Amino acid sequence: MSSFLLDTHTFIWLSENDPKLPSSLRDAIDLADTVYLSIVSLWEIAVKLSIGKLSLQRSYETVGNELESSDILLLPISFTDTLQVRNLPLHHRDPFDRMLIAQAMNRSLVLISQDTQFDAYSVQRLWE
Repeated sequence: MSSFLLDTHTFIWLSENDPKLPSSLRDAIDLADTVYLSIVSLWEIAVKLSIGKLSLQRSYETVGNELESSDILLLPISFTDTLQVRNLPLHHRDPFDRMLIAQAMNRSLVLISQDTQFDAYSVQRLWE
């Protein structure tokens, strides 16, 4: 049984059909039992769009409808996730990524991310 948590860039590349996402990972996501996108990723996208650090091929307002019509499940932040973040060592200082790490750890999810800094934590990361 495969359960994945998509990093923010993975979700963007998947939804925009960007070739930076390897086809083997695209296939793994398509065949997975469960795929999650954290609400923290949507927060990160909204913040980065508002400060000009990110642009999307489509309007951000369409992302919600896109998620609803996909098999990707939206993962909320729980109190347990905040406890986990609080106890994580500071190998990675990005607050969005730290929450993704905590959520992956708490739910035993495989994190699909190109970010090798995640390897400093006891989380399984998948990238080709």
